[in-house]
Amino acid sequence: MDDFRKLTIKEKALQINLRKDIYGSFAEIGAGQDVAANFFKAGGASGTVAKTMSAYDMSFSDAIYGISDRYVCEPRLTKMLDHEYNLLLERLPHIADSTTFFAYADTVEVLNYSKSNQPHGWIGLRFQTKPNGPFNECIIHIKMRDNDALLQQQAVGVIGVNLIFGCFFIKDPEELLVSLVDGLVPDRIGIDMFRLSGPDFAHVDNRLMSLKLVKNGLTRAAMFGSNGNVLQPSEALYKKNVLVLRGRFRPVTHVNVDMLLTARRHFKREPDVDKSKIVVLTEITLNDLRADGEIDDVDFLARVDIICALGQNVMISNYPEYYKLVYYLSNITRGRKIGIILGIYNLQRVFEEKYYTDLRGGVLEAFGTLFGNNVKLYVYPSLNENNEVYTLENFVVADNLKGLFTYLIANNKLENIQGANKDYLNIISDKVLALIKEGKDGWEKQIPRQVVKAIKENCLFGYPCEPEAQEAKRKRIASKK
Repeated sequence: MDDFRKLTIKEKALQINLRKDIYGSFAEIGAGQDVAANFFKAGGASGTVAKTMSAYDMSFSDAIYGISDRYVCEPRLTKMLDHEYNLLLERLPHIADSTTFFAYADTVEVLNYSKSNQPHGWIGLRFQTKPNGPFNECIIHIKMRDNDALLQQQAVGVIGVNLIFGCFFIKDPEELLVSLVDGLVPDRIGIDMFRLSGPDFAHVDNRLMSLKLVKNGLTRAAMFGSNGNVLQPSEALYKKNVLVLRGRFRPVTHVNVDMLLTARRHFKREPDVDKSKIVVLTEITLNDLRADGEIDDVDFLARVDIICALGQNVMISNYPEYYKLVYYLSNITRGRKIGIILGIYNLQRVFEEKYYTDLRGGVLEAFGTLFGNNVKLYVYPSLNENNEVYTLENFVVADNLKGLFTYLIANNKLENIQGANKDYLNIISDKVLALIKEGKDGWEKQIPRQVVKAIKENCLFGYPCEPEAQEAKRKRIASKK
């Protein structure tokens, strides 16, 4: 792997060109025209390239791949891969016994002349690992950050070569993921969705790959659905009303579920919320995943297994501050309502000025984003040191911020969550976790039944299982590596 990292883009393309058993086609729509060009420039491309094409005009593109509502989207990319890969099998049966076929496709929008758009693209590779074998697939979504269209096109050319090279030569999925930006300086390209699938990669958990995207700095946020399928945030949340609950979820307790259910009732009653376009997100930050040291992949999967089992979408982010998360979501939802669910003590931290010393405008600058026109915070009660219910009515705030707090209340930016189950306010997740690890009784009453079942059956969060269950867990962990 170290040797592969030292290769230039030209050397990677040449190494593929010199392999007699790798052969395929390139289809590049929109501004991404540089991938096939890299193979031609490297030399020996006749050994690799069966066909290249670029359908820039929509009418030509529709005639080849069918009509689409949008041209830079995953369904369009899938149509391209279907068409080009099937043509290889149809037209080249005479070399199928000695060749691993591939179809590369991308559909890309670079910076326009007026610089008023958001450059991004979908890139995919369908490929065999052995002659006459079934196909595998790797699909990514990129965001381009260069301030020049030509540089963006060149960056797509680099990523395309890296993708093809990685799929054929790099076995470790995380190494493959990180290698996609080889040859590019940091921050030129963001990758916010990665999916590797197929018979040869059945062991790959793409939820874990979403974590790796964020952990390795390729994106600030990644997302997957309750079914475990990875999602591209900009598509999944586009013009949606988004309700977010941040937490450690270690484990999910009755408090987490009650927060979601009660806040959602409030959110649905908002006059500017379309009930048919609500997406509820449970969000975990890298900070929360690192709370006990380095990120543990097994611990992460234990958390998300349970969240998904409860039917929730998951977002992993590197936005420790709420205002940064809101800024990110606002750019996607395009003016639709955003609701943030948080406990009263988390709100107290939001009002601590020490978190905003790096901003020129301090707390006012942060609050300008956090409490934008389309944002509202729903505050879940807790118990204070006097065992009294702690809500916005008796909220403790610094004297110099009382006026700001009053303004937010008066302008409907903060709202108490009504109907919270007061029997749950004594539940502390860290105490529940300690009981689980020690094998003591009592924790089962503090978390949902399906979570109890999952913990006991899968030995999650250090639960002391029987030897047979421990062995089953060991095999599951091994299969994820």
